[in-house]
Amino acid sequence: MALVNEHFLKLPNNYLFADIAKKVNVFKVTHPKNKLISLGIGDVTQPLCPAVVDAMHKAVDEMAVKESFRGYGPEQGYDFLREAILKNDFRPRGIHLDIDEVFVNDGAKSDTGNFQELIRWDNSIGVTDPIYPVYIDSNVMIGRAGVLQEGKWSNVVYMPCTAENNFTPQIPEQQHVDVIYLCYPNNPTGTVISREELKKWVNYALKNDILIFYDAAYQAYITDPDIPHSIYEIRGAKKCAIEFRSFSKTAGFTGVRCGYTIVPKEVTAATLNGERISLNHLWNRRQCTKFNGTSYISQKAAEATYSPEGKEQVRGTVDYYMQNAAKMRTTLAKLGFQVYGGINAPYIWMKTPEGMDSWHFFDELLYGANVVCTPGVGFGPSGEGYVRFTAFGSHESTAEALRRIENWK
Repeated sequence: MALVNEHFLKLPNNYLFADIAKKVNVFKVTHPKNKLISLGIGDVTQPLCPAVVDAMHKAVDEMAVKESFRGYGPEQGYDFLREAILKNDFRPRGIHLDIDEVFVNDGAKSDTGNFQELIRWDNSIGVTDPIYPVYIDSNVMIGRAGVLQEGKWSNVVYMPCTAENNFTPQIPEQQHVDVIYLCYPNNPTGTVISREELKKWVNYALKNDILIFYDAAYQAYITDPDIPHSIYEIRGAKKCAIEFRSFSKTAGFTGVRCGYTIVPKEVTAATLNGERISLNHLWNRRQCTKFNGTSYISQKAAEATYSPEGKEQVRGTVDYYMQNAAKMRTTLAKLGFQVYGGINAPYIWMKTPEGMDSWHFFDELLYGANVVCTPGVGFGPSGEGYVRFTAFGSHESTAEALRRIENWK
């Protein structure tokens, strides 16, 4: 008899965005004439830039000719993309990495969820709260998170990030933690971490032999020159940190699927007898066993984002979304809402009025203004009393959504 992995049964019945979709579908059935505008799920709306489209067309043409056809690619990614990543994303910032420390994937979500396989099930994890759900859910699946009690997992150390502490997580000096998840610019709050604060985390990790899983998927949206784009800008981080990046929100690759993970050779974890094991070696072994590589067409598309015209066009798309963010911040603030983020990230984190809970506000906005947001409590206990808006809509739909909210309020 096959026995199920019962850790999966500990997960809440639905993923956050599935719950949102269910509520939205009910609304559509009961109000078929009302047109909804979604400022909730963080999917992009602008098309791929011309440089990327051209590269994909050329790659398809190559696949149509015997002499240039490609089958299985390298599990770690093609060297042409890995070298472009190093040349454009890291060397200009004084970060020196080897090509075999870059692992191309099919989007950051996969690797942020899968990398935890490399550490023992009884390692403790610490997370900023609120947090992207995949970090915790993937640890629940392996049995590391414990049990869910009053909205919190028993074996997870939560580090609250709220308006009261300026969305700056406090280092858990009094609690044992083996792995820390950090995401900056942050999803969902849209806030960032200063260089000095990030140094504190790196120093803490080095002193206490802690791993940092650093999600930098939104680094392209940073406008403040003093905010680090990579954790490796901090001295010593290559000894304790894994960094995850994505082309999804940077270049509109949510449907193309391509990202990458940096695993420095200096990062190690220990066996029970104290032997230090290279996580670079283990991750390479894992990928060779369980991943057949990102498609050649997607990788050629990603490479095109680093061409001169590609850089300009991608920057134009990022600026487009950030114009939405600026308009959302301004309008919502004028309406009397407390808003955060939206300056170095494409997310607006808004406090619900008069202590209203997140799902209640979601329903009120859905039925009152026909606008969809994301309830903050879905990102963790400290997200209660907040909602998230995304800036990934068109200018026209964003403006219309804000007009509806203004009329509703």
